Amino acid sequence: MKKKKFIKIAIDSPAAAGAGTLAKSISKHYNLLYLDTGKIYRMLAYIKIKQKEKYNKKFLKKKIKNLNLKNLQNKNLLSDEVGTEASLIAKDSDIRKLVHLFQIKCAYNPPKKFNGSCLDGRDITYKIIPDADFKFFVTANLKIRAKRRFNELKKLGKKVTYSAVLKNIKKRDKSDYNRRISPLKKVKDSILINSSNLTKRACFLKIKKIIDRKIKY
Repeated sequence: MKKKKFIKIAIDSPAAAGAGTLAKSISKHYNLLYLDTGKIYRMLAYIKIKQKEKYNKKFLKKKIKNLNLKNLQNKNLLSDEVGTEASLIAKDSDIRKLVHLFQIKCAYNPPKKFNGSCLDGRDITYKIIPDADFKFFVTANLKIRAKRRFNELKKLGKKVTYSAVLKNIKKRDKSDYNRRISPLKKVKDSILINSSNLTKRACFLKIKKIIDRKIKY
């Protein structure tokens, strides 16, 4: 039996562009370790909000070192309050270094049962996996992204308004694109995927076609 090629996929995107859903689908199809890197910062933000007395560098270092990916599936991490706090935490160079080490480990040394890794975030294509086999920048119209996030939060039973979500995403974009450390940007060798007018399935098939041109599964 021919051994499958180990592949690394890097995806960057602004908030609510659909990159997470897309990355999950890709990871499942190609049997890759999936990591939503932004969820790590959200987890730290949630700790800061709920356990402020424990929030210090020593505690966070231990938390990140022993991080179980299942912990990132906590639905409480999806709130706008957590997201806003996470974008502030992401500006802390010391915390970012700790998170980066964990992300790099996931990208280059996933468990042997996987055929590779797929990470999505804000600085994956140039900071975490600069030599990725495939790089994508997934984006969408601001209002469409706000609508998607609004619907997502409503499904989770959150009491939110569309205008508040729109305002929050504008704030997130400003923070992500303009921060001094690891800002969100599209690198030259990443492929632009605009999901504004595409279904989840159409987005997946578009990326699958690109990947399948280079590898055979």
